[in-house]
Amino acid sequence: MRPSDRIRCIAARALLAGAAVLMAPPVAAAPQRVVSINLCTDQLAMLLAAPGQLISVSRIALDPRVSAMPERAARHHINAARAEEVHAMTPDLVVAGEYTNRDTVALLRRLGIEVVQFDIVHSLDEVRERIAQMGRALGREAQADAMIAQFDTDLARLRKGQGAAPGPDAPRAALYSANGYTSGDKSLSGEILAAAGLRNAPAEAGYGWGKLPLEILAMIQPNLVVTAERYPGGSRAEEVMDHPVVAGLRGPAARATISDQDWVCGTPFVLRAIGDMADARRRIEAGE
Repeated sequence: MRPSDRIRCIAARALLAGAAVLMAPPVAAAPQRVVSINLCTDQLAMLLAAPGQLISVSRIALDPRVSAMPERAARHHINAARAEEVHAMTPDLVVAGEYTNRDTVALLRRLGIEVVQFDIVHSLDEVRERIAQMGRALGREAQADAMIAQFDTDLARLRKGQGAAPGPDAPRAALYSANGYTSGDKSLSGEILAAAGLRNAPAEAGYGWGKLPLEILAMIQPNLVVTAERYPGGSRAEEVMDHPVVAGLRGPAARATISDQDWVCGTPFVLRAIGDMADARRRIEAGE
């Protein structure tokens, strides 16, 4: 090939490469002004957002009874999840829950604001999925991948020496909250128990998510009763947790409490709940 032909060939290739770049779809820019209007998206966004990227979180994120990061939340503008105030912040992305007020979500979308909704988490696998989803929404995929890897490492450490599921000799736990509600195996709470090496006594008795009769709780005789954390002032719905039957089942070792800030949302903070339940299991096994 003559030098002039070689030069023309190189030039043609360069033109083709340039055309391919022009024709390729543009890479979406990461959002710069993100507003969260849901407790669980608050937590994930605070964990993954770049500095200055998250401009507002919901007011529930300030409540230490349900929020794992109330101090960090206080550094942001606080919103009441109303469409008017969110629109006034001129966000380029709003993150919300799947069951966030439909009218609010619909109005924000009609106003041209992108809204990404996150479903409720029912399993530890879905914790990973929500972390990845938030990473994509924020343009922080690498940070989300690193968080998932750390989550898996920490979970493996908590499960060390255990099988995939608690063995037949593992202590049996019963979740028992206001109005006598419990959670079955196919729930985030159920998977927290299993990851801690505890069997789910109500689930083994055929009860999934829903009300567990006090008589059934007495009959199944769990080694551990896990009650919900009470809110200031209490309520009649919580009185069942003080029933003599419940008190009789709860010896010094056989008691634990669900702390909503670690149990409610599908975030890496569920690892603290697993750790607490594993500590309770060890106390039972040691006969303390």
